Amino acid sequence: MADVASPESEQPTLIRVIGPGLLLLFVVGDILGTGVYALTGKVANEVGGAVWLPFLLAFVVALLTAFSYLELVTKYPRAAGAALYTHKAFGIHFLTFMVTFAVMCSGLTSASSASKAFAGNFGEAFNLSLGDGITLTLVALGFITLVGLVNFRGVGESVKANVVLTCVELTGLLIVIGIGAWALGGGNGDLSRLTQFNTPPGDSIALSVTAGTALAFFAMVGFEDSVNMAEETRDPVRIFPKVMLTGLCITGLIYVLVAISAVALVSPAELGSGDTPLLKVVEAGAPAFPLGLFAFITMFAVANSALINMMMASRLLYGMANERVLPSVLGRVHRTRRTPWVGILFTTVVAFGLIWFADLAALGGTTALLLLCVFTVVNVAVLVLRRDPVEHQHFRAPTVIPVIGALACAFLASPLSGRAGADYRVAGVLLVIGVVLWAITYATNRFVPGAISRN
Repeated sequence: MADVASPESEQPTLIRVIGPGLLLLFVVGDILGTGVYALTGKVANEVGGAVWLPFLLAFVVALLTAFSYLELVTKYPRAAGAALYTHKAFGIHFLTFMVTFAVMCSGLTSASSASKAFAGNFGEAFNLSLGDGITLTLVALGFITLVGLVNFRGVGESVKANVVLTCVELTGLLIVIGIGAWALGGGNGDLSRLTQFNTPPGDSIALSVTAGTALAFFAMVGFEDSVNMAEETRDPVRIFPKVMLTGLCITGLIYVLVAISAVALVSPAELGSGDTPLLKVVEAGAPAFPLGLFAFITMFAVANSALINMMMASRLLYGMANERVLPSVLGRVHRTRRTPWVGILFTTVVAFGLIWFADLAALGGTTALLLLCVFTVVNVAVLVLRRDPVEHQHFRAPTVIPVIGALACAFLASPLSGRAGADYRVAGVLLVIGVVLWAITYATNRFVPGAISRN
């Protein structure tokens, strides 16, 4: 796709500024995000000392699905990701809309949660008493406004900010791994915990592990966001396979090492209490380490999650507006900044509402549930779209991989995995809202000839 508007249209296009290095940092930064900083303790509650195992299994499931995404993004190197692939594979407006809505909800919920976490860590890092009321909310709103401005300024500026923030959040996790290695080398810690399972009466070890994996999967999502940046990536067909797989392997290794360090230094019961498990690990392994500095690092880690998710959500709306699944106004690009400004404005306003009204503490599991459903659809879409050849060469996943990926994602999304009932209740409310919005969009598009089409 050219970087300038075509003679037939005055609508400018997105600009390609993302190379292999920036794309790798985007993938790594998005996956590392807020999940591992908060979920390690919750996974320990589910599975006990073998907390590393659910993270490893979540990595394997994510890797299987990544192969499907790679075949599709190199076959159709355009913005919109899973929604675009669903649209092309099935051509059902309702299904496409609901996939779009689910992915957007996951991104905006994650960004809004990160904004609240940013506000909390901002108070800790600077020794401010923000409480949990209006002041905390105002800080979060101010932060998401700043994210929106950076997003609007340009993809180059957004990706450069991601580089800095990714380096900061990666440093925080390397500190945890380094402290764990140093403490264990000095004879501290207890590696025997790594093989201990926490199995509630009436449950099996397998059920505890699958429940932990369903929860840990939230920490592995993020790789799928990068495909929404395909129209702003240089030569996406060539660089996406190597970059995405490298990024997943790096983050998978880091997660397993963090989990091992955490449970070796802090008991699973203590690790699972409270909202700052990694801060406890740092305190246990290196009491002299300045905890305020680690809170500062955590603040920037969650800031990166917010930025990347807001970038993804706005590009998702842009891509699906161009596919005529959403109103065309959401696909408008600013003439000078070359960013999807209407999509950015819309997603920022929605994030305002989530920050102000929603209690996001229990939405991590729901977000993972929605994305697992989306990943199931994407794995099936790969197989369906094998009948749609394209003229250029592209990555092709072995057929068995999307089949196993679809089954694994569907299992982790089902009640058989031991997933909490609250996840389904919250997801049900969100999907009902999505159905209402689809009905409104469908009725509106009926007045525009050809508005609902399969491209």
